[in-house]
Amino acid sequence: MRTQTKLSMSIPMAWLSLCLLSGSPALPAGQSGEQTPGQSLRMERHFTVTRRPVVTIQNAANGRVEVKSWKNAEVVIKANRVSDRVAVEMEQADSRIALTTTLAEKPSRPGDSETSFEITVPEETDLEIHTTNMGTIYIEQVYGDMTLESRAGDVHLKEVSGYIIVKTMGGSLLCMQCAGKVNFTSVSGSAQFLQPQLSSLSASSTSGNLLYDGDFLRTGIYTLKSGMGLVEVRFSGSDSFDLRAITTSGTVDNQAADFLKPDSHGLKHLSTRFAHSLTGSVNAGLAQVNLSTFSGTIRIRKRD
Repeated sequence: MRTQTKLSMSIPMAWLSLCLLSGSPALPAGQSGEQTPGQSLRMERHFTVTRRPVVTIQNAANGRVEVKSWKNAEVVIKANRVSDRVAVEMEQADSRIALTTTLAEKPSRPGDSETSFEITVPEETDLEIHTTNMGTIYIEQVYGDMTLESRAGDVHLKEVSGYIIVKTMGGSLLCMQCAGKVNFTSVSGSAQFLQPQLSSLSASSTSGNLLYDGDFLRTGIYTLKSGMGLVEVRFSGSDSFDLRAITTSGTVDNQAADFLKPDSHGLKHLSTRFAHSLTGSVNAGLAQVNLSTFSGTIRIRKRD
């Protein structure tokens, strides 16, 4: 079953008045909209799903995209827009929901392209979100695979789990209590991983800072690379991992020398062609932690 809705919210006032006088609906069934002078344009759509849905978003407008979960087998999309110059198209094919926004014409004012979305999905949902302008992507308590791409906006994740891919140009990533596997790449954006439960992490940025403050799971692999930014890890005394830190022209700031011992697996120290390098183990060395920069600082700290 395929249903499609395309709205630009450009409603001539005379036609709207006629609909109100005649009692006819101003919007198709299943949709709600409201237009008040000086206020945003609002719309809402509901999609019933019978299995784990896939929600894809192609967003050319500025504004926040917020996704949260509930226990119902339904996807609800709410949109708030500043002007009718942003066209929104929604389509459902089985359990796949596609949302696309385009700029109908060049906005006369910068704020005319502002559009925010509040999306509610079942707890187990796969997400594909691509934004080409400004605006934050915020996702909370959604469990599924995700591909998130943002040109300039930040990405905030809270209590999510799955295989998560995040790509940005200048936007930063905040990942709080994330679980599963994360792959983050950025040109100038930074990333923070706070209280994570990740079994695999690959994070790289050309100039951004990278922070990992959390537990290292047994047999987990964690790789953080930055060209010019700061790479910092904070660990607890109960963690167990092998550490390898390399910087070409930066520095290694080891603030946990009392807890690092010679590599428990007998690996040799790295080649002297690197300006600074450090290898060692914390406890039994069960996880693997690889840190590297070109000119940025690498900092290793134990949490109090």
